[in-house]
Amino acid sequence: MRIAFWGSSLVSAYWNGAATYYRGILRALAGLGNEITFFEPDAYERQKNRDMDDPDWARVVVYNPADLKEVQHHLSWSRGCDVVVKASGVGVLDDYLEARVAAFPAAVCKVFWDVDAPATLERLESDPNHPFHSALPYFDLVLTYGGGSPVTSHYRRKGAAECVAVYNALDPDIHHPVETDPRFACDLSFLGNRLPDREARVERFFLAAATAAPELQFLLGGNGWQDKPMPQNVRYVGHVFTADHNAFNCSARMVLNISRDSMARYGYSPATRVFEAAGAAACLITDAWEGLDLFLYPNREVLVAHSGEEVAQFVRQLPPERAREIGLAGRKRVLAEHTYSQRGSLVQSILTETLSRMSASAVEQTA
Repeated sequence: MRIAFWGSSLVSAYWNGAATYYRGILRALAGLGNEITFFEPDAYERQKNRDMDDPDWARVVVYNPADLKEVQHHLSWSRGCDVVVKASGVGVLDDYLEARVAAFPAAVCKVFWDVDAPATLERLESDPNHPFHSALPYFDLVLTYGGGSPVTSHYRRKGAAECVAVYNALDPDIHHPVETDPRFACDLSFLGNRLPDREARVERFFLAAATAAPELQFLLGGNGWQDKPMPQNVRYVGHVFTADHNAFNCSARMVLNISRDSMARYGYSPATRVFEAAGAAACLITDAWEGLDLFLYPNREVLVAHSGEEVAQFVRQLPPERAREIGLAGRKRVLAEHTYSQRGSLVQSILTETLSRMSASAVEQTA
């Protein structure tokens, strides 16, 4: 298949939490013989903060979002592909791109790939005049980054022809155990950008844990936290490039995952960092959310906390040998059940089935 994919960025993870997800799935799809072209805007200084060269498994087209003639040229080219994907959260021209892709000919398989489905659905519920209400029924398929049946059922009620959750996963070639790095040495680390629907939970689970355990050392990575008041035992290291993620995860005694508000409400939404940390055999602590055991078993492969105080208790009390056991068990689980190779095969089968359904429908309409 020839696949045109319109997303935030493939080559830069700067203010772009979906980068690892895009890379893992599209690399797997390319390995199955598909031709991938990724269209990304020159925005948010991502091109100045690349963390990878253009890959040999995808063609990357960087466009100027202020030049609509250029955008229209790339859209015209995309119409000739078998599958055209418009991802959520490109960051510029989202409504415009969704409307244009939705209007593509019936022969093109039009996919909306939502990398923040809970937030999208809540936005649609709060705004009955949002333009995506009109565009959604014209997409042949909706794929989501997570959310499970609460999200997929909700999307179908909103008019989606079909909706399937394709979860985050691990690329073991990219995220794996490495030697510790003194730059990231600490008792507990957390990596995540500062976002409005995450900040309060970071205060609750990470900063409160640091306050409750002043004798421990905490490490915070991610964009946007430089002016955030923090306890003295929290060290902020700013943006952590993808090449340093393994060292970041392997150099702390434990690693914390904190879900965004909407993802925690819907559940079934493991963040990319869950699989990165598990792939590095880190002892992972996560906030509690429904569906976790589909990915990692609580108390065997991951620790689950309901507050910052519980996070602090885990870091204080868990023996090092038990932390290593949990980290290794988590790595074993994701290698067996949650790799991007497996996700790529799933997407391949979904796209093949959707194209077959579209072909059969076209034959019926002409009969």
